[in-house]
Amino acid sequence: MPLKWKKVWVSDETFESAGIIDVDNDGIPDIVSGGFWYQGPDFRKKHPVGAVKQYGEYFDDFSTIPLDVNGNGKMDVITGGWWGNTLRWWENPGETGKPWTEHIIGETGSIETTRAWDIDGDGIVEIVPNTPGARDVKIFKLKTDKEGKGAGEFEKMVIYEFPEKEVQGHGLGCGDIAGNGRMDIILRKGWLECPANPWKDKWIWHPEFDLGGASVPVIVADVDGDGRNEMIVGSAHGYGLCWYSWKIVNGKREWTTHQIDPFNAQYHDMIWKDIDGDGKPELITGKRHRAHCGRDAGEWDDYGIYYFKWNGESFSKQVIDYGPIGEAKGIGIFFDVADLRGTGRLDIVAPGKDGLYIFYNEGQ
Repeated sequence: MPLKWKKVWVSDETFESAGIIDVDNDGIPDIVSGGFWYQGPDFRKKHPVGAVKQYGEYFDDFSTIPLDVNGNGKMDVITGGWWGNTLRWWENPGETGKPWTEHIIGETGSIETTRAWDIDGDGIVEIVPNTPGARDVKIFKLKTDKEGKGAGEFEKMVIYEFPEKEVQGHGLGCGDIAGNGRMDIILRKGWLECPANPWKDKWIWHPEFDLGGASVPVIVADVDGDGRNEMIVGSAHGYGLCWYSWKIVNGKREWTTHQIDPFNAQYHDMIWKDIDGDGKPELITGKRHRAHCGRDAGEWDDYGIYYFKWNGESFSKQVIDYGPIGEAKGIGIFFDVADLRGTGRLDIVAPGKDGLYIFYNEGQ
């Protein structure tokens, strides 16, 4: 049976990114979104993080990645945006009500959004921005001290550089495509095969597809249970949601597109987690409201948030929220899921230009 949901307003702030983070180390999840954090368990107390630059309808804040950057036991936040051309981290002061300190990680060019994956398997995530107009593919690795704690700085690793007049494009994913257990990088027009030593050896470029203006992330998962990973790709600024299977034909990998939902638009962010508690992951996603401020295909359609369940042959769509603009809710550019109440069920925190909301998972 489909899950039931309780929709709760948190804030009218229009930041498009939010993360679930225990800011004050009290063991209770909090929500960080843009210039503020909201104290759990009821998220009614609102505390400042810092001033985030605004550009028209946008804020220069397109991710909310938790990481203890300086190793002091307090979770900091990593973000970046399109206009600032920098990747940044906000230092958690460890004192409620006190502003956080902003630090520059590195110059990147315009950032679509950023994700974090453990590329080298050392137990600490690396930071990977999607910079569509850039030729270089960059990964930022946290420097650590002798105890393995964050040292407050990052090392920039350029793993690949496209030829002149070519760029990485819109879209970013990470996972094992080659089948060797390593963390490959997916971009718009192909994938980078991770070598045995990702920081010293050469990454191999496989230009095998064109995903268009793809979602961030592109999900890499064994969708159909055949023992090899496929890709799930949303259209970030148009209609469509697909998954891609592959097989080797005459020594070459050939990809096949399978439709999931061609009728809804702006599938910009996606999460692959077990939302219904059956031990198998589902695809959780929805529309990024006003992604290009009214200029995208499908901008004025009814919209919402959904989860898609693999039924053994295809994906079945389940609606979490759906309706006209002003009544329904989208998911922004970076949303999050976690158990906010200790129920054992995953809840959804959905930011966006249509406000910040929680969808509490009430079970079946």
